[in-house]
Amino acid sequence: TSTAVRSENTTTAIMSRWFRSEPMEYISLIVNEDAAHDCLADLGKLSVVQFTDLNPDLTPFQRRYVSYVKRCDELERKLRFFANECDKFNLELEPAGDIDTFVHSPTTGKDQTGAQLLETLEVELEGYENQLKELNSYSEKLTIEYNEKVELQEVLEKARKFFMTDAPRLAVSELSSARYGRGSDGRTETLLGEEGGLDLDMRFSSITGVVSTEEKARFERMIFRATRGNCFVRFAAIKQPITDPQTGELVEKSVFIVFYKSASIESKLKKICDAFMAHRYSLPDMDDGPAIDRMLTENAQELVDSRTVLLKNQDTRYRLCQVLAQQTERWTWIVVKEKAIYHSLNMFKSDVAGMLRGEGWVIADSLDEAKMCVARAHANMDLGSSALVEQVPKPWPTPPTHFTTNKFTYGYQEFVNTYGIPRYREANPALFTAATFPFLFGVMYGDIGHGLFLFSAGLYLLWNEKANDKAKLGEMAEGMHAGRYMITMMGFFAVYAGFIYNDMFSLGLNLFGSRWEFENQPNNVEEGDVAYMTADYGSADAVYPFGLDPAWHVASNELLFFNSFKMKLSVILGIMQMFGGTMLKGANAIFFGETYDFLFEFLPMVAFACSLFVYMVILIFMKWSINWNSRMLSATCISPASDGWGSVDYEGEWRVCEGYSNGYYNAMCTPWGYTCQDGDDTATLCPLDYGGTGDGCQPPNLITTLISIALSPGNVDEPLYQGQPQVQNLLLAVAGLSVPVLLLAKPYFLSRSHASGHHDEEHHGEEEHGMGEIIIHQAIETIEFVLGMVSNTASYLRLWALSLAHSELATVFWEKAMLTTLKVNFFATFIGFGVFAGTTFGVLLMMDVLECFLHALRLHWVEFQNKFFKADGVRFAPYSFKQVIADSTTTS
Repeated sequence: TSTAVRSENTTTAIMSRWFRSEPMEYISLIVNEDAAHDCLADLGKLSVVQFTDLNPDLTPFQRRYVSYVKRCDELERKLRFFANECDKFNLELEPAGDIDTFVHSPTTGKDQTGAQLLETLEVELEGYENQLKELNSYSEKLTIEYNEKVELQEVLEKARKFFMTDAPRLAVSELSSARYGRGSDGRTETLLGEEGGLDLDMRFSSITGVVSTEEKARFERMIFRATRGNCFVRFAAIKQPITDPQTGELVEKSVFIVFYKSASIESKLKKICDAFMAHRYSLPDMDDGPAIDRMLTENAQELVDSRTVLLKNQDTRYRLCQVLAQQTERWTWIVVKEKAIYHSLNMFKSDVAGMLRGEGWVIADSLDEAKMCVARAHANMDLGSSALVEQVPKPWPTPPTHFTTNKFTYGYQEFVNTYGIPRYREANPALFTAATFPFLFGVMYGDIGHGLFLFSAGLYLLWNEKANDKAKLGEMAEGMHAGRYMITMMGFFAVYAGFIYNDMFSLGLNLFGSRWEFENQPNNVEEGDVAYMTADYGSADAVYPFGLDPAWHVASNELLFFNSFKMKLSVILGIMQMFGGTMLKGANAIFFGETYDFLFEFLPMVAFACSLFVYMVILIFMKWSINWNSRMLSATCISPASDGWGSVDYEGEWRVCEGYSNGYYNAMCTPWGYTCQDGDDTATLCPLDYGGTGDGCQPPNLITTLISIALSPGNVDEPLYQGQPQVQNLLLAVAGLSVPVLLLAKPYFLSRSHASGHHDEEHHGEEEHGMGEIIIHQAIETIEFVLGMVSNTASYLRLWALSLAHSELATVFWEKAMLTTLKVNFFATFIGFGVFAGTTFGVLLMMDVLECFLHALRLHWVEFQNKFFKADGVRFAPYSFKQVIADSTTTS
């Protein structure tokens, strides 16, 4: 029993702490400069202090510890370089473990200072960087040499094939002139001298090389235009892609041979090759077969040797990157941690030589723990008496807002923070959102089958919670993981609402036995048959145990019934949530001691909401609770001799009228003993005497009743209770009076207070703005509330609309995809099920989930929160190693 009580008290304490933000204290922290690093190293583990920048006039380069920050930046650059090199080999960085464990574990040696830690890291990382850069540079050179040999081999093979098959005596290589001689005029000379001059004049020169396949078309077009078509170009693709030495990417290349007959064309071709970064290669005379074979053999041997050296270099780089992959993340976390320390120290001010002073906000409950950290850091360095942590007056009236959350509450708090941060100690909407958001989602999405899919997805995320906590997830997966409890609750409430609606894939489930039975049941039931209740109306046996009776899903008035039920349910839930938001406004006014806000804003708002909207909810429940069979039967003429006389549907005592008792056996009587006359209307026959056309014996149209409150005061066509016109006139008067009070009372009393010189501390800031601005602000507040109550109530009808759309879509998919194919054959049914499953998954399990989520989001952000939520707070940004490491892991 004591354990249960203690657990209940703990839960209550957590909920109360979540209702209002943590109390904050503003402190001044004076530390010895030698112990400052250790002090902040311990405070960063607590995550309870937000430092204030005491040097706002200094640029980042004028700060005291800017050199240390630059050193950390340089270390981060080297670590990013290591990570990129590991990525080139598809090596994943080994995780450094759990962030909490790392934060609370020592990163320095026993007698090692923060500066010594940086020096050690700098030396170690510098060595690895130099080694890796040297290997990369050597690898780039080797790759270039290897690529040149590969390209030369391809050029030789492609050129020989071309000359052997297409033009045995066509080309003379451009660069072979250097080997075989070149005249002073630049023309090629052969060994035959003058005897071969005539033959030389009839031969073409050529340029051979390799160009990127992607540039082939542009390259050929440029040559054609530059030489005016006086060239002959041939291409041959290289089968194996060639590695780019700078990027490491594989590039498709092609061998080209260009034949020309002019020195000027040769100059243009060289420039074009250089512009397209095409590599040109010198070839011997293609007629010299032994020379070609010898060159191919020599190049092939060099190619093998170059590849061996390149693979050896690559293996060395790979083994070095394996070593770096094991340590890079841990080194990164250490550097990020040290950088956070020096960034925070840059916010401190050096008022006295050897001492540093810092200021900031601290969570009140953790103030003693922060003092202990500072004292311990100084005691470890024998500087115990030089530290001071004391509370000082707050420099501004609004401290930062901080809520202590856990795995379950985190998602809902971020849900609210996305709209706006609550004010310091303001009522937190997230506490109520944790219950109402998944519930309203379930109201819109209510379906047992579809909800089970969503619930199962949430359970799957919870099952993999520990694995996902340590894994590096993408943006969408991270969001799903953060909202895993929300998704689970959304699925649960969708199933719950599905049981209320008794709807599973648009089909009703007869779990407890229907309370309705058709005339020909269990034989053939045809369309148009009437269903009757199996028990007396109003008795316990006539009520389906949980949710709606499945008979409504096959009734001809199914849509009419569900529309009426869901529409009224939407209005009830909406008004309850908005009224709850208004009550939170009053709770805030009481908590902050804002008397004027409570008396002249909250109370008129409550009066206005109760007189019209809460009254509407009461009418709905009254209409539901009244036995209209009995009331309508009381205004019905029945012969005492008929079978209907004495029916249990009438709640009162059956009385025979005087006309029938006096011997007029054809006389008709009402159940309460009135003798019916020709021309009697319902008001005459009804015994209630409530007024109106039905005198209270006919069910009213509530929409007409509500409209008549404002448009026809004192006129109720179908009253529900005695004195309803007078009550509604009173409520209308209350609503009418509350509006001018809401509009004028607060500015009036503020002006009187301002004129008399009695300035309440809570309203001092408002008075400085002037009365004109206060009146304008109050007018906006009044219009927003009065019109907002009407528009927001109508906005909650989206609960009905989306629930109707979901059920109707499910019905259409079932009837069109499944029922129509079941009557054909097995194959058609198989195809129909595929269509049914695909549309259900794509539309109802994907699009509709998102749609219902967004509409539930809007109902909380606009309709609920605008009744009390200011959303202009400042988020608590603590000095936290865990947070900065998590942020660095996300961005990396």
